[in-house]
Amino acid sequence: MTSSSCIAKRRSGRSSGARRSALRRFLRADDGVALLEFAVVLPMMLLVFAVIIEGSRMMLSYESAINGVRDAARYLARTAPRDVCTTGASLASYSTRLRTLVIQGVSAGSVFPSSVTIGTVTPSYRCVAGSYRGGTVPVAQVTAIITVTFPFSGIFTLVSGDLPTLTTSVTDQARVFGS
Repeated sequence: MTSSSCIAKRRSGRSSGARRSALRRFLRADDGVALLEFAVVLPMMLLVFAVIIEGSRMMLSYESAINGVRDAARYLARTAPRDVCTTGASLASYSTRLRTLVIQGVSAGSVFPSSVTIGTVTPSYRCVAGSYRGGTVPVAQVTAIITVTFPFSGIFTLVSGDLPTLTTSVTDQARVFGS
């Protein structure tokens, strides 16, 4: 064997060994693992964050609508005539004022812009017969149709969900003490 072929053979052995050690070093290196893990987990974290925010906004909006309807029912119980059961009077004339009270209840003290839209507000009453002082007792009822809009609903379309609005009714009752 010539000296040049021995040198070439040694060089080829060294370069394949160097390649193997470089590959081993590369496979053992963990320099970018945290960034890769963060990139994988980030969409799930954003989805959970969006669900928490939307759920909180929905509960806050729904609670403010309940408070507005409760205030309207109390107002109706104080201003409706006490003898509504005997006269058979209609409470339809209170609708505009009750709607205003519900809207004020929804928008009062809100940090975020309200995502609740008030539909119809319907006053009614029922007469509860019994052995009460004064005979039959009228109970006023206010029912409001509300629509809650989700401003971040576009995030849910990323995971094949669709949650643009929620429509429901809120009802509260109070005994009529009348005027």
